[in-house]
Amino acid sequence: MNGLNGAEDEHQRFARYLHELAVVRDEDEADLVTRILRDSDTTMAQSAIVRHLDRRAALLLTDDGFTGWARAMAEISAEREFLAHRLREWAMLRSITVGEPWGSEEVTTGSDWFQRKAVETLSSPAVLTLLAEAGRTRRVRAAASRRLRQRHHRD
Repeated sequence: MNGLNGAEDEHQRFARYLHELAVVRDEDEADLVTRILRDSDTTMAQSAIVRHLDRRAALLLTDDGFTGWARAMAEISAEREFLAHRLREWAMLRSITVGEPWGSEEVTTGSDWFQRKAVETLSSPAVLTLLAEAGRTRRVRAAASRRLRQRHHRD
């Protein structure tokens, strides 16, 4: 539905932003993210960007380019605590995935989203055991226990 004077409403802009983010060239990504975050509907803009960050971070998780990309996105979104926090959690997922040091407290105090994503994507027995025992929610603890059992049956 169009707003005043035929301008795009927030739903149309959101859909357009998602499309633009899906096809943006790497070299134009930072400028596009910056432009979207200037939208007057800050909640909608941030929602579009978090979807983009989740998609890109998942694609780059084991790629050498992850660190530079995450640093650039963190600079752009530094004023947006939710986005900055999500990027920090993706960096933790990357650290665990590629075998870099990580702390159990960081895992057990991670957001519900982080813990669910960790159970879904990580294969580290240490992380899965930690989340099976000390995950924030029953859902996370049960899912981590299930993943551990599945790993045990495959081994």
